[in-house]
Amino acid sequence: MNIALPKGRLGERVYQILEEAGYPCPSIREENRKLVFENPQAGVRYFWVKPSDVAIYVERAAADIGIAGKDILLEYQPQVYELADLGVGKCRMCVAGKKGARESREQTLRVATKFPKIAKSYYSALSRDIDIIKLHGSIELAPLLGLSDVIVDIVETGKTLLENDLEVKETIVPISARLIANKVSYKFKYEEITRLCQRVDEQKKEAVQ
Repeated sequence: MNIALPKGRLGERVYQILEEAGYPCPSIREENRKLVFENPQAGVRYFWVKPSDVAIYVERAAADIGIAGKDILLEYQPQVYELADLGVGKCRMCVAGKKGARESREQTLRVATKFPKIAKSYYSALSRDIDIIKLHGSIELAPLLGLSDVIVDIVETGKTLLENDLEVKETIVPISARLIANKVSYKFKYEEITRLCQRVDEQKKEAVQ
């Protein structure tokens, strides 16, 4: 199986889960700049991918399975199967703004975000008229400089918001790492993928005990 892992701390945590579930690849822990790691004995090939690209690799069949944040799945809506919540990388998608600031429903709400689809879907359900401002970094800066009224972004600890005199106004959805599969791979490698899911689930239960 080809497995796409998100680069960074989350990917390392997920690899540990897979390793303990019986899918080790020792070379992945070596100090090197390689991106692809293979263990024929375990029947796996891992590769590191930018977190926001994992779903693309899986959807396009470059990977049979992968690990992507729920935020990526909601925002890009890739044609993949979501198999399991791995219970790691937990955070939440929130609306945040200046402390004590109140929205005026008589005016169009200006929303700065990296996640326009999630923001539009959330406010559409509230029948709220909004103006989306797509940004790629330092989202917290937008309300501070008057670029937006609020932001829609991922909140892990809330420390960055606190340090910038911002606060969470609403929680949109909880976020965590999800195991996803290519639809064709799931059909033709059903036994292998199902076995992996079962082993991961068993490993998670053992870790809780």
